[in-house]
Amino acid sequence: MTAIIEVQDLTKRYKNSETNAVDGISFSVTPGQLFALLGPNGAGKTTTISILTTTLTPTSGVALIAGHDVLQNPSAVRQNVGIIFQKPSLDMNLTAEENVRFHATLYGLYPFRPTFRLMPRAYRQQIEALAEVLGISEDMFKPIKTFSGGMKRKLEILRSLLHKPRVLFLDEPTVGLDPASRRNLWTYIRQVRREGGTTVFLTTHYLEEAEEADTICIINHGKIVSYGTPAQVKAELIEEYLLVDSADRERLRTELSSLAIPFSESPLFRIDLNGRSIHQILKAIETPLTVVKTHTPTLEDAYLAIVERT
Repeated sequence: MTAIIEVQDLTKRYKNSETNAVDGISFSVTPGQLFALLGPNGAGKTTTISILTTTLTPTSGVALIAGHDVLQNPSAVRQNVGIIFQKPSLDMNLTAEENVRFHATLYGLYPFRPTFRLMPRAYRQQIEALAEVLGISEDMFKPIKTFSGGMKRKLEILRSLLHKPRVLFLDEPTVGLDPASRRNLWTYIRQVRREGGTTVFLTTHYLEEAEEADTICIINHGKIVSYGTPAQVKAELIEEYLLVDSADRERLRTELSSLAIPFSESPLFRIDLNGRSIHQILKAIETPLTVVKTHTPTLEDAYLAIVERT
């Protein structure tokens, strides 16, 4: 399948800097994917996303969005992307609908009219439909300054999807949102992907948000240090293991040794699976067990281990 985002040897060095902010990274994203770009502060995430959205010029390398080069054809790139920045980019002195109307005019979607009622019917129907889906229909004509953080994020999504972009860039989209707003926002993003086939490019510090990504790319010091599915990234450094214990610890210790099952004690018996199933191990143990726990690594476990290593 042809990639919707193609990045080859992308490099960015800022003036007077001794090192590259982005250092020769390459990756691709297929249409409809949720792609998560992760990394600590200063790793190069914001620089990368700024280049891909044409707000920053690369030093070298190639970046294509929907087949359009970010350097040679930035206007075509912008027509194919929607962007939600870390900080809200809304005009607080306007109503929600006015913010969206100016966005639609700048994109050349509709001719500008001074009031909502004078806008083309297609625009009014599109706004009403999107606002209803987001649950902000009753607030579209209220000033932005009255909106909560979650409502502002929803409005930014509505605005960014108005021109039906093929790629939606989300740069820390849930920063500052309460748990309920974060959950509602992700419910809508899933709906957008499901119904429109929209590709989502995500940067986030909330690692649980990246758990359902199709592909994860971790960068540090401008370089890619891990790349793959969440399962592949987790398997790279962190292994699943089993914790067991018994009232007769000496018997359990002897039995594990006789079965050639490697273990350590701290103080529970830790058994690394090493490709074996939990069922296989437990079936082989005849000593009555008082504790059975499995440790399955989270993406956060793997992420911290990978960043610490690099």
